[in-house]
Amino acid sequence: MATTTVPVAVKLDADLKERIKHLAGVKRRSSSWLMREAVREYVEREERLEQFRQAGREAWESFQTTGLHLTFAEADAWLGKLESGDDTEIPDCHV
Repeated sequence: MATTTVPVAVKLDADLKERIKHLAGVKRRSSSWLMREAVREYVEREERLEQFRQAGREAWESFQTTGLHLTFAEADAWLGKLESGDDTEIPDCHV
């Protein structure tokens, strides 16, 4: 299924426009393709970052509600096992 593209106007300073034009030539792509890829990569990165932030907020809210946690030592020991190749389960959280 092909994706429909729609034109969008973006104001760029002359230097940036020339840099994009040069890079597009080097890569044998159009300036539009290059800008579309840059925007797509930016949006995907920001969406992942927002998902990470949301997961952090939800974890904090869960901790505030339940008090369940691991100590630093417990988490560090578990991560050490994972690092050494031991595919171990995460320890049980406690209050």
